[in-house]
Amino acid sequence: MQWTWTPLMIGLAIVWGVFTVGLILLLIYRSTLTMHEDEALYLDEASAHLQKEQTELITKVNRLTIPVWVFGAGSGVLLLVLAGMFIYQGLNAVQ
Repeated sequence: MQWTWTPLMIGLAIVWGVFTVGLILLLIYRSTLTMHEDEALYLDEASAHLQKEQTELITKVNRLTIPVWVFGAGSGVLLLVLAGMFIYQGLNAVQ
């Protein structure tokens, strides 16, 4: 049995690759942000700038949540669609 790539499958594979690369880049960026995150309690005014930096960092990390979900779901759905198309093509080749 020989697999043939239709133009639709090639397009889906390219879009899947874009989503997957985007997801990987977002995860790397988020992990570099959380690497600098501290769990500390700032009580005095002298360390107020540290607290401000922490809240900005947490805001950036929280802003990445929705894009990570979108890229992850998109990558997963496109992978399932591609696999389904290959299975469908293989089942039709048997008949």
